[in-house]
Amino acid sequence: MRPYVVTDGRAYPTRNTFDLVTLVMAHPDRPLTGLSPEKRRVMELCLGGALSVAEVSGYLELPVSVTKVLLGDLVDSGHVSTRSPIPAADLPDTQLLQEVLDGLRARL
Repeated sequence: MRPYVVTDGRAYPTRNTFDLVTLVMAHPDRPLTGLSPEKRRVMELCLGGALSVAEVSGYLELPVSVTKVLLGDLVDSGHVSTRSPIPAADLPDTQLLQEVLDGLRARL
């Protein structure tokens, strides 16, 4: 299927807030009637838990740009919500790690 058919001829999402690691969560209380097969599939995928935009795109076997258009529509209709991933914890200071290592070695 051609991407422009899936997106109704649109090349850009209604919102430009998605990146590859944006997490997508489906709202199970929203009806699936009236959704395209691709949007239904997004809902099915995300009902099992949050997935990244890249994962959704991979499961759909569609380009990321097309997936972003679909996700924009689903956010606008209230079927899904998105959030940024939880940032990785800051790594400890290298100097601190070296001091701990030196202290442990001194005890041996």
